[in-house]
Amino acid sequence: MITMYTRLLQIPEKSILLFGARGTGKSTWLRKYFKDAVFYDLLNSRESLRLERNPELLFNELQILKPGSWVVLDEVQKVSALLNEVHRLIESKGLRFVLCGSSARKLKHTGVNLLAGRAIVTNMFPLISAELEKDFNPDRALIYGTLPIVINSLDPEGVLITYTDTYLKEEIRAEALTRNVGSFLRFLEIAARQNGQVTNISNIAREAAVNRTTVQNYFEILVDTLIGYWIPAWKLKRATKQISHPKFYIFDTGVARALSGRIPYPPTQEELGPLFENMLFNEIKAYLSYKKLRYKLYFWRNYDGVEVDLLCETKNGFVAIEMKASYEWQKRFNRGLNRIQMELSPNKIKCYGIYRGNRMANFDNIDILPVSQFLKMLWNDNIIS
Repeated sequence: MITMYTRLLQIPEKSILLFGARGTGKSTWLRKYFKDAVFYDLLNSRESLRLERNPELLFNELQILKPGSWVVLDEVQKVSALLNEVHRLIESKGLRFVLCGSSARKLKHTGVNLLAGRAIVTNMFPLISAELEKDFNPDRALIYGTLPIVINSLDPEGVLITYTDTYLKEEIRAEALTRNVGSFLRFLEIAARQNGQVTNISNIAREAAVNRTTVQNYFEILVDTLIGYWIPAWKLKRATKQISHPKFYIFDTGVARALSGRIPYPPTQEELGPLFENMLFNEIKAYLSYKKLRYKLYFWRNYDGVEVDLLCETKNGFVAIEMKASYEWQKRFNRGLNRIQMELSPNKIKCYGIYRGNRMANFDNIDILPVSQFLKMLWNDNIIS
């Protein structure tokens, strides 16, 4: 039986550009909340070809609607020229649009009219803990992620393998995002295996047997198709030698494991740490988006090995978080947080240690929280606000 979860994405009052990777539940959300809207499904080849040949048809067909009426264009990147007609309809007819897409690449690279602020960019993520509530299982989320089609499946491994194959077929081949699919596949597995780790473009290029520029372009494809995102390194002091390479995270832990070829196997100890970070980063990124907070996320690491997994500057000061996949919190885990307190001064920073155990504690003015407790506090606005 398929369980339907209430999503935290707010119903808009004005036009939006709704982005989200395939399978995050955009179409289900649209069908639930925009039942009376006029729908255009641009995954339908006949529909997309018809409008691609003559984009003005959209204006002709919709100008008869009453002002304030809703129109949904699903997978709008398939016919990016329609945005010019959307612009006209918003301005001259007062229509409201949900422009839904699983890729921003074609929209960015064709230089089309991005509506100049007339549609607010909004994101949808895989299911998060606050949506799953009692059904949220951190250990399962760590291994299989939280895509709706995976949560509702009795065969999550099979679904994730099919999902990644579909992504490669539909987003890469169909959109002709790269000519050398073979090289991209090699890169993708290597990048997925390094998910959540400091990214060295030159090393990945060497392993994938392609040049550095090609690897940079491949990462750009992943970002534009909403499969991953960068977390930059925070620079505390110019005089201090620090890691400057960013980290790259894939939007869902299950997808990361499937792309790496590791989905049939239990995660190794080496995998668990980055996967745990990945799961929490994805939750925090969704939190900032759904709460409309424009704070940026960073990590910090010195060349001497001292590090903090997450650093976020808020209007109330800094939040620093160390994440460990361990079931026991050891005092040595506080090393990076202790250092960051000295760098920023304790009264300007709130520090947390998150782990898989079940007891709360406090060491050196650092709150130690079980992962489920941390996520409840996060979504109750008690961590970042």
